[in-house]
Parts: sequence; C-alpha cells; structure tokens
Amino acid sequence: MANIRAIRRRIRSVQSTAKITKAMEMVATSKMKRAQERDLAGRPYAEKIQQVLGDLVAEQGRSTHPLLERREVKKIEIIHITTDRGLCGGLNANMNRSTGNFVVDTADRGVPSVLITVGRKGRDYMLRYGREIRAEFTGMSDKPTLLDTLPISRIVIDDYTSKQCDVVYLAYSKFITTMSQRPVLQQLLPVEPTRRERKTEIEYIYEPSRKDVLAELLPRFVEMEVYHAVLESIASEQSARMVAMRNATDNAKELIQDLTLMYNKARQEMITKELLDIVGGAEAIA
Repeated sequence: MANIRAIRRRIRSVQSTAKITKAMEMVATSKMKRAQERDLAGRPYAEKIQQVLGDLVAEQGRSTHPLLERREVKKIEIIHITTDRGLCGGLNANMNRSTGNFVVDTADRGVPSVLITVGRKGRDYMLRYGREIRAEFTGMSDKPTLLDTLPISRIVIDDYTSKQCDVVYLAYSKFITTMSQRPVLQQLLPVEPTRRERKTEIEYIYEPSRKDVLAELLPRFVEMEVYHAVLESIASEQSARMVAMRNATDNAKELIQDLTLMYNKARQEMITKELLDIVGGAEAIA
C-alpha cells in the first residue's frame, strides 16, 4: 500500500491546483461576459456596413477602388489570430491546424503564403514550421480598441494596394456559444460586398457622391473587419478558458476523492498492522 505521508502530500498538491483552476475559471467567466458583450455589440454595425457597400458597388462597379480589384492570385497574405496565453483547451491547436492546412494546400498548388500573426501561440507555431511571417503582434489587451488593431489593417491595405499580395484572408476563432468556438478562414481583400436584395431595396442619398463615400468607407470596412475578428477571438478565448478551467477543477475534485479513499485504506491497513503487532506482543509476554 502506498505511503500515507506521500498520499497526504499529493492530496494537498491537488487541492492547491483545484483552488488555482477555480480562481482562473472565475476570472475567465468575468472577462468572457464583457468580451461577449463587445463582440455581439459590433455585429450589427458590420452587417449594416456590408449592406451599404453592396448598394454602392452595385451602382459604381468594382473598378472604382483598388480594394475591390480582383486579380490573378500569385501570393496570399493571411492574418492569423490566436491567443498570447494557453490554458484554453484546443482553441489554439484547432486554429493553427486550420490555417496550417490552408497554407500547405495553397503551397501545393504553387501559391505561396505570407502570414501576419496576432498572438504568441500562432506566431510560435508558424515559426516552428518555417512559415514566412510578414509581421507579428503580441500583447493585445483583453479590451482592445479600434486604434489597437489599426496597424494590422494598414499593413494589409498597403500590401494589397501595392500588389505585394493578391488576396488577403482573415483567420480567427468565431464565437458561437460558450461551449462552441469554430475556426474561420474568410476572405478580407478584395472586398466582396453582399448583394443587394431587390425585395428590400432602399434608395440612399450619398453626399458628396457615391464614389467619394465608397472610397472613404472601404478602408473603414477593412479596419472594422479586423477589429471584429480580434473581438471574436477574445470572446472565444475567454469562453474556452472558462470551460477548460471548469473541467480541470472537476477532474481535480475527482482525483482528490480517489486519493482520499486510497489514504483511508492505507491508514486503516497501518492501524490494523499496529494492532496485530500489539496483540502479538501481548501474547508473547503472556
């Protein structure tokens, strides 16, 4: 039977771990609620700006702005968004695997890819496999503002307009529910506005002109898409971490129960052995 002192020491160790994971779960729960609120609050704006862009492009055509220009794809640029910290289940592994497979598939077709990584986990993964990294961003706040993500947007806009890349993708973890987050790889550039539905067609008046509004709105749209992807990733991170820490706490409690049972059996065996020694000694004296 295992040594009682060693079992007692292991029980205390697991109890300390359970306290830590429980505290991390509570912190993640608090952050998750705020992150979800910011994420959900930004979705209506993203949907509306898509509708307005669809209306403008339907009237002006795609040739009116460089960010709408389609061309032969000879090089791909990917904004790969992960977390800086771990302990969030398989969130980063799923995201890295999804982007990594896409990079390999496009390379097999003769189209190279370059990455802009947001988060240490994605950066480390891509460096480990020798991927080309155009820029990296780490230390992103849990409550980022649009200004925090503007440098990312400016890099992809400048690279696309200068024809250093022919298509830009946005890879991030989309928040579905608290228990579900899905890796998403969506095209960011060239911008693909939603088609205007004739049934709900509304006539807008643009000032100073449709062309000027479109030229001003397209960069703002790209900036908002990048910002919203970061918000989605943060909401997914906090949700995944909360679930992972809850599971870790539950597993620790189960382990404590098993160790306690083992400790009681070992203690009972030791007491029984001591009693037998006492009885044997008494019989010998008698």
